[in-house]
Amino acid sequence: MSTTAALSIPLWGDLIAVGVGSLQGAMFAAGFRDRRLDLLGVAIIGVATGIGGGLLRDLLLNVTPVALQSNWYLPATVVSALLGMLLIRLFRRLDPVITFLDALTIGLFGAIGASKALALGLPEVPAVFVGVVAAVGGSILRDVLLNLPIALMHVGSLYAVAAGAGTIVLVGMIDLGAPLTVAAIVCVVVTLVIRLLAVRFGWSLPEQRELGRIPTPRWMVFGRRPSASRTTERTDTGALPRYRIDKPGD
Repeated sequence: MSTTAALSIPLWGDLIAVGVGSLQGAMFAAGFRDRRLDLLGVAIIGVATGIGGGLLRDLLLNVTPVALQSNWYLPATVVSALLGMLLIRLFRRLDPVITFLDALTIGLFGAIGASKALALGLPEVPAVFVGVVAAVGGSILRDVLLNLPIALMHVGSLYAVAAGAGTIVLVGMIDLGAPLTVAAIVCVVVTLVIRLLAVRFGWSLPEQRELGRIPTPRWMVFGRRPSASRTTERTDTGALPRYRIDKPGD
């Protein structure tokens, strides 16, 4: 395992990740015209998106949140959030921009989270877990504050899959002796590519579905048991009933 000094993340790298997260969060929130968010509300969403993953990461690592150890983090998130609100007025079609920034944020926080976990002596598998939590924590907090379904838990997101692939590559490269900077760049690129390709081609994990159906006894449907003389032989499949969740607009 590499030394702790070799696995440290420079302040500027952490600030870039926090700033990009806040920028993306503010742009995302500003796009909801029907929510009637004021400037403070959009700024809060941006700040929460920027530092949310880091807060969850540091809670798992049982250390003081890094955002509270320096005077730079909160101002950086506020400035980035204000810039995000400005960008929402400059661009009319922001979906590609928001998607790109979202994927970039996942990669940056995944790399920082996994490398910090390794620096504190965690084994490889827990380090990957911490990296994934750090990568998706900001988006989870963003969706909760906006009262939206959490994107991570729905078909088509591939948030955690992209972050997991990137952090696994990072941990593997560091174990093989690669420099942290190179491993972190590759982690971000892998995460970014997987996430963008998933959006472009509609990739997703298989949707949860039941495998079969147990016929409901007629006496349960009509509220009475059949008499002994009318009992007939039947065969059950032994599986659970199937159902379908309609998507919005179906």
